[in-house]
Amino acid sequence: MTARPLAPADAQTLWLAEKIPSDQVLIYGFDGVPGDLPDALATVARRARACGDLAVRVENRSRGGYPAWIGSGVDDRLVVHEPSDARWAGCLAAAVALSEAPLNPYVAPWRLHVFPGVDGIPGSTGPGTVAAFHAVHALGDGTRLAALAATLFGRRGPIPQARPPRGGPAAMPWRGVRAALAHREMVRDERSGVVPPPAQQYPLRRTNEWSAGTTLLRTVVRRRDEWREGPVTVTALAAVSEALAWLLREFGDDPVPLGAEVPMAHRGPRLAHNHYGNVAVDLHPDVPLATRAARIAADLDARRRRAEHPANRAGDLAFAAMPAPLLRWGVGKFDPAARSSSVTGNTVVTSVDRGAADLEFGGAPVVVTSDVPALSPMMGLVHGVHGIGDAISVSVHARESAIGGEAGLDGYFERLAAALGPSGA
Repeated sequence: MTARPLAPADAQTLWLAEKIPSDQVLIYGFDGVPGDLPDALATVARRARACGDLAVRVENRSRGGYPAWIGSGVDDRLVVHEPSDARWAGCLAAAVALSEAPLNPYVAPWRLHVFPGVDGIPGSTGPGTVAAFHAVHALGDGTRLAALAATLFGRRGPIPQARPPRGGPAAMPWRGVRAALAHREMVRDERSGVVPPPAQQYPLRRTNEWSAGTTLLRTVVRRRDEWREGPVTVTALAAVSEALAWLLREFGDDPVPLGAEVPMAHRGPRLAHNHYGNVAVDLHPDVPLATRAARIAADLDARRRRAEHPANRAGDLAFAAMPAPLLRWGVGKFDPAARSSSVTGNTVVTSVDRGAADLEFGGAPVVVTSDVPALSPMMGLVHGVHGIGDAISVSVHARESAIGGEAGLDGYFERLAAALGPSGA
C-alpha cells in the first residue's frame, strides 16, 4: 500500500499517548466456543489481511513531516489465552491489564486477544468466547474502531475514512484567518442568542484527583426492552448522575454542581481517524430522575448546536493544516502532571452504538459488547455505554483511590444498576 501520512489530529493522539496512555480495548462476548479454533483464527487473520485499514503499522518518515501508515503483516496480532479465571469477570480483569500495557504502534497498532471457554458471558447459553480488540487510539475513535473490529468478525460494511483537505501546511495562514473571522461570528451569535454559550466548568471532585492504586472494571448489561424510556445516552447520564452524587455524599462532598465529559462527533466530513471532541454536560443531580433526564437531553442538544456552528469546522480545517514540527513542539510542552483548578467534567461517559448483532467468531454469534474506558491523570472514574443488537452495556472503570476501593465501587455499581432499570444480567 502507498504510505499515508497521519492526519494532524491522529498524530497528536499518537504523540500524546507517549505521555498519557490512551489505548482502547473493545470487548466482545460470543455464545459458544469454536469447534475448530485454529480455523476460526485463520478466518479472522484472512479478513485482517484483506482490510487495508487493519494491515498497517506506523512508520516515522522524516523529522519534518508526519508519521505515516504503511502496509504490514497481521499474523502475529492474534493471541489466544488460557485464562486463570475463566469467568466473564475474570476476562474483564484481563482486559484492564491489556489497557495498562500500551501497544507499540510502530510494530502493531492493534491486537486481538481471544479467551475461549468463558462462563457467565451476559446473554450466553453456556460456555462462550471473549475477544478483546486492543488498539492504539490513533487508529480511530470509538465509531471507527468498532467498524474495524466488526470487520474481523465478518461484517461487510464501510470503514469510516478520513478525507484530509487539500493545501497542506501552506494553507494554514489563510485557514487561520478564516477560523478567526468565524470565531468572531460565533461570539456575535452567542450575544444574540442564536448559539448557546460555552458550557460551564466544574469544581474538582474526588474523581478528578491524581489517583493511584489498582484499577477496577464492572459492567452492567440490559436488553433494550429493559432500558428506561428515552435515548440511551441520556438515560445512562441520568443514572451516572444518581450514582455519582451518592458517592460524593459518602465522601462528605456536596455534589452540586456536577458535570460529565461526553465525546461528540465533529460536524462535517471526517478529517482524521479521530473525528470528535469532548463537550461538557451538566448532570443535574439535585432534581428527580425524570426531570434530570429532560434537562440532560436539553444540555446535550445545546452542546450539539454549538458544535455545529461553522466556526468549529473552520477551526478543524485550520488545525488540519498544522505543520508537523509545530504540532510536535506543542505536544512536547504538554505536562501531564499539571493540575487545573476546574474541569470540563467530573467523569467521562462515552457512548457508541456498535450496530446489529451480526458478528460471529467461529460460528458463535455475538451476544454482548463492552469496553475498558480510558482513565487519565485528571479522571479517575469513567464510563462506557455500548450497544450491539438488543444488548446495552454500561462499563465503570475506576481507580481504587477515586472511588473508595472495592466497597465504594460496590455501592456505586449498585446504585448505577438500580438507576438504569430493575433487571438485567
